[in-house]
Formats: sequence, C-alpha cells, structure tokens
Amino acid sequence: MTLRVAIVGAGSIGCYLGGVLLMAGGCVRFHGRPRLAAELEQFGLRISDYRGLNYHVPPVALDYRCGLDALDEVTTVFVTVKCSDTEAVGQALAQQLKPDAVVVSLQNGVGNGDILRACLPNHTVLAGMVSFNVLQQGQGRFHAGTQGNITIEDAPLSRELAPLFRVSGTQYQTSDNMSGVLWSKLLLNLNNPINALANIPLKEQLKQRSYRRSLAILQEEALRALALSDIDLPRLNALPPRWIPRVLRLPSVLFRLIAQRMLAIDPLARSSMWEDLQRGRSTEIDALSGEVLRLAQRVGTAAPANRKIVALIKEAESSKGLQYGGAELLGLLRS
Repeated sequence: MTLRVAIVGAGSIGCYLGGVLLMAGGCVRFHGRPRLAAELEQFGLRISDYRGLNYHVPPVALDYRCGLDALDEVTTVFVTVKCSDTEAVGQALAQQLKPDAVVVSLQNGVGNGDILRACLPNHTVLAGMVSFNVLQQGQGRFHAGTQGNITIEDAPLSRELAPLFRVSGTQYQTSDNMSGVLWSKLLLNLNNPINALANIPLKEQLKQRSYRRSLAILQEEALRALALSDIDLPRLNALPPRWIPRVLRLPSVLFRLIAQRMLAIDPLARSSMWEDLQRGRSTEIDALSGEVLRLAQRVGTAAPANRKIVALIKEAESSKGLQYGGAELLGLLRS
C-alpha cells in the first residue's frame, strides 16, 4: 500500500512518524520549521527507540518543506502541530486538499479533532493519539524513549495503516472510543508539566516519590471531574486509569516493581513540554491542565492543583531556567 502523506507540523512526533512510514515504503512529505529543514538537509533523518530500533533516511530521500504548498497532491494528512495552531492549519488545509483526502490529528489534548472537523466539514477527519514520548537529540535524530502506541479512530484508512506501522514494530491500534482514549492519554500527559519543572529525565523524576505524589494530585482532580461526566476511560497500559494515582503514591520500592511492567522508560526520555521550555517555545499547558480546568468548571467541581501548575508553567515560559525540587513542587500544589 502506497500513501501520499503530508505531515503538517513535523517536529518531534511528526518526524518520528514520518520515519516510521518511510521505513514501510510510504511516500512522505514533511511540513515544518526552517531549523529542522536545515538540520535534516545536512544529516538526514534517524529514528530510534528504547527497544533498539535504529533507522536512517538520507537527506536525498527526504522532502521537507517550510510552507503548506502543493497539498492538493496528497491523500492523507497527519496533523502534529501544537494545539494553539490547529485552527489556522485547518483553515489552510481547507483551501488545498482534494475532496477525498483524509486528515488525522495526532496531537495532545482532547479537542483538536473537533476543531479540524469544523474547518473541514467536507473531509473525513480522524482523531488519533500517540502515547509514547519522542525526544529530539539533534543532528536529525528522533528517539522514542518510552513504551506506548499509536491509536487512531476506527475507519477504513486507519485499518489500512496497520501493516505500515508493523514494519517498524510500532504498536498500533484503532478505537471507536477516541474521546475516552484522548482523556486517558491526557491523564498521563499531566506528568509533562511536572517533568518540565523538575528539569530531569523522566525515569529519574518518576523514581522520586514527591514528584509522583504531585502527579497523583493532578490526576485525581481530573478523575473527579471525569467521574461527573459521561466519558468512559479505556486502559492505555497495564493499569486502569483510576488506579494509577494509587500506584504513584506507593513507596518507591513497590512503585518500581509495578512500574517496570507498566511502563518501559529509557534514561534519555523527557517530556515534550520540557523540550518546549528549553527551546523557548510556548507550551501546551492550556490543552492539558487547562482542559482539566474547563471540564471541572462544566461539571461543577474544583481543580486547584491544576490551576497552580498552569500558573507555574506560564511563569517558566517567561523565566528560562526555573527548576523545582520534588518536595518544593508538592508543597506548592498542596497549598
């Protein structure tokens, strides 16, 4: 199966996804930032993961563009831009795509698919989710450092994609409950701001009980709001979502025994929000803890710790170098 794919917003996730599809023989065009265009032109694209995957695409085999041009030639568009750019991208796609082109959102947050559908009422738009972290390592290298999968809303296209992901060993599935999948992923992504403020690798951060307890507080607030909604939360790893805060609060010895089965993390893994802060970019905190706040308001409950973490990340966006120890951050979220 040969697809003519465009990846719009080809950063960490987008470049890794493109490498996976190129490995399977897909025809892939990347649309992203000039910095990455120059980097890939010099070094090519290399994708790797915690299991040992290592695949290189030479510069001559890459098509990386800095504008949204010639999109009328593609059959499938994967949108991997920041949530704040979704509407603008949707409006741009509406001007160029063929009527039968399919758009797939692989973004953080829970509302991007709806935004794209509003912009593209005559196109098929599928919601999707990537549950693993990808870190840019420089020189065209993109490393998936945690266990996880790609899930896309069940449809003919998403079922046809399965063999392509199988080539690289990427875990892949379709779902008819994408709202629940996206909220389950958002619960896990509430660790992104904690990791960004800790300024240490994910594995080291999760070994420290105080950071895990901070994450448990954020997740419990979200779970209280979700319990008052009609959203069914599917399991994304070994534990049901509602059990995860209890496990996070366990003493570290017990947590490590359970977590080694629940989630494989290599020493290189960091959150995408940490990377955003390091590069001086705005983060997606409004689509994560901000979404928890909006849900809590709709169902009539409170989420003060998520409100606090939003404020801390906003401060970090304008004050590079902020770092919080585990006990310090836990105290702030409890206050």
